[in-house]
Amino acid sequence: MANQVKSDPSRQPFQYPLKRQFQEPDWTRLPGYKTVTAQQWQSALWQRQHSAKNLKDLKEAFGPFLSDALAEDMARDQREMATMSLLIPPQMINCMDEHDLKNDPVRRYMLPMFSDRHPVWPNHPRASRDSLHESEMWAVEGLTHRYPTKVLAEMIATCPQYCGHCTRMDLVGNSVPQVRKHKFEQPPKERYQAMLEYLRKTPAVRDVVVSGGDIASVPIAQLEDFVMSLLDIPNIRDIRLASKALQALPQHFLQDDVLKAYDRIAKKAWDRDVDIAMHTHVNCARQVTPLVGKAVRKILEMGFRDVRNQGVLLRGVNSTQNDLLELCFMLLDHAKIMPYYFYMADMIPNSEHWRLSISEGQRLQHDIMGYLPGFATPRVTVDVPYVGKRWIHQLADYDRVRGISYWTKSYRTGIEADDEGALTRRYEYLDPVYSLAPEGQAYWKQEAEKASARV
Repeated sequence: MANQVKSDPSRQPFQYPLKRQFQEPDWTRLPGYKTVTAQQWQSALWQRQHSAKNLKDLKEAFGPFLSDALAEDMARDQREMATMSLLIPPQMINCMDEHDLKNDPVRRYMLPMFSDRHPVWPNHPRASRDSLHESEMWAVEGLTHRYPTKVLAEMIATCPQYCGHCTRMDLVGNSVPQVRKHKFEQPPKERYQAMLEYLRKTPAVRDVVVSGGDIASVPIAQLEDFVMSLLDIPNIRDIRLASKALQALPQHFLQDDVLKAYDRIAKKAWDRDVDIAMHTHVNCARQVTPLVGKAVRKILEMGFRDVRNQGVLLRGVNSTQNDLLELCFMLLDHAKIMPYYFYMADMIPNSEHWRLSISEGQRLQHDIMGYLPGFATPRVTVDVPYVGKRWIHQLADYDRVRGISYWTKSYRTGIEADDEGALTRRYEYLDPVYSLAPEGQAYWKQEAEKASARV
């Protein structure tokens, strides 16, 4: 007689099926979109033209739901703390809970408020503008050669939307009072040709991530020409196109000219036996809507190998077991997006309130295991300065008092060709100071005072 198996979902820490519905939020509930038709909403041009670029635009969209107090909180953040300028499409605004903007997770990372920032530790003492040192590893302008067989091609320094936690805040977007952004010096055509020429003469590179900024901000003819040229290089075997706009502005990927260009790219990739995939960046289950799913299906039908998500772990956004698993199941079940990575947030200025400690990241990796299929269980990763991606449990050592984790690597970056110690050195990643015990916070207070004295 077979054993009686008891499967009571109510006794599980996380319950499936999901209660969240897969539907496009009714944009006409918001005062600014009350008369917007479905045809207008589904137009990429309309979305771009009506993106919020300032608080006046936000006030028009939300009406009385954006109180004067909340608006001033955002305005103060823009004046004193923000590292990114304000730009957010209606599609993204529509994912927010207008009845509780203060605590809404999408608002929290797209439209930061001054009161969100940590009052004592808004910065880690070792935070830096280019926290991953990508520009130091440029083989040519905009082409980061950090890993032995992989490169990152930054085609453009703009996006259809700006996330508050952007790791490339050093370069991407418009200057803000706190940050005067760097700019590419070469014209786009010259930069692209220099990238392609480097790849032609560097056969060790087989994998190219095409990013920015966001590829949705690159004119589609230019993007197609660049990717088609990549496909002509014999050593290139994998191409990944990276775009947060696949979620934030799915209308872009439903335009006829864009679809036709991607179809031509996919056909050539198939003929050349090159794997091509799309990567996007979704941080909250609320952002997974039918328009996103429709755009993804179009891409998959063309023959793209996969559409994958590279989210960022952000406190108050997706930093609990429930929030992370709900997001992963929404991606997998409805949008056909593969949960791939969740990165620990990088140590850029004024980002501490978003960041988690290594031990918190390890706990989240533990808590999501066993629910999703193995192939769709995302890896929690740390992008360690001068090292690159490491799984959250790969650390060599961990000083929990001071919040310093130590990491090693098995390759040299482009700036370490003659560095004999590169493969034996231990590299540091640092926990947010406020997550530490008083002894650890005292240590970093002293470090900050020393640094201030040296300046």
